Amino acid sequence: MRRHDVVVVGGGPAGLAVAITAARRGLDTVVLERSSTPVDKACGEGLMPSGLEALERLGALSHLDRRESAPFVGIRYVQEDGSSAEGKLPAPGGLGVRRLALSSALVSRAREVGVDLREHTQVVSHQRTDAGVTLETPTGPVQARFLVAADGLASPLRRAEGLDVVREGPRRFGLRRHFRRVPWTPYVEVHFASGVEAYVTPAGAERVGIAFLWEAGTVTERVGFEALLARFPKLAEKLAGVETDSQVRGAGPLARVVRRRVADRFALVGDAAGYVDAVTGEGLTLAFTCAESLGALLPDALAKGAGRDTLMPYERTFQQVFRKYSWTTHGLLMLTRRPRLRRSVVRLLGRAPWLFERILATVVT
Repeated sequence: MRRHDVVVVGGGPAGLAVAITAARRGLDTVVLERSSTPVDKACGEGLMPSGLEALERLGALSHLDRRESAPFVGIRYVQEDGSSAEGKLPAPGGLGVRRLALSSALVSRAREVGVDLREHTQVVSHQRTDAGVTLETPTGPVQARFLVAADGLASPLRRAEGLDVVREGPRRFGLRRHFRRVPWTPYVEVHFASGVEAYVTPAGAERVGIAFLWEAGTVTERVGFEALLARFPKLAEKLAGVETDSQVRGAGPLARVVRRRVADRFALVGDAAGYVDAVTGEGLTLAFTCAESLGALLPDALAKGAGRDTLMPYERTFQQVFRKYSWTTHGLLMLTRRPRLRRSVVRLLGRAPWLFERILATVVT
């Protein structure tokens, strides 16, 4: 039976980024995706400047269908009374990308560099050995020297490896849908209402993505996209009579705590590696940065047996990048839970856009 160098479970952006990086370094890499590609997901769909740079380094940006994306120049916060604050991102700004288009670009690049991408291949179980790992699938076993788990927030592989940590505290959830209309602003807008935020992202020349995030217990009525949209009358007015462009997709609980990212011949990437919240829009950038780090390390790690100790540079990179993301995200979550303080902060930023832009530059670079 053929034994691959690397098997990646999960064909989302993080898994494909690892596979592309590993394959470009000469490793025989296979990706197992349980559904078909491109893979869709509930996502804010915004790429920050550093995320765009990572997509360029991966060689996937040239594969992106630009009709399925739209640039944005910054972030705008909009409060219940209509007051707002906006700040521009560092050049070249960000890009709103339909998740299907991003997935398609990464799939094309992965195949271009020789990744063996297998769709409709669900992992039933896995076993690590001294020589590597064996995964059981409905179509037969797959063997590799190293296993990368990029199987999402709920990550069955993370749970099977005993790396889950039970998280206590509030649970947050998200819903996303697209509408077919020309974006009304070159900013990603974050609208606030009682217990809910709405994120508006231009995701094409004639497409706007709307995502809602809320905390369990803060929405008392039956949760649904239309009910959440009704909490934002100005948004609802802009979308009245507009044709929808996707089905409603949900995600959550969002926050995930992980004991560590690495074990012998095993590593976690993307949402499977740990997550706080989508409130900052940095999920894709975090995933790409860490996936590149792991993929670049794998040839040397495999040459040394791929034990846990050889993977610690990836663990340290993850912790460094994740720490910054975590601090920023927890700070924003604190503001969403304290409306009076949040209103004061947004009014301050509205009066001092230079301060907002300095904060954005610090957070996204």
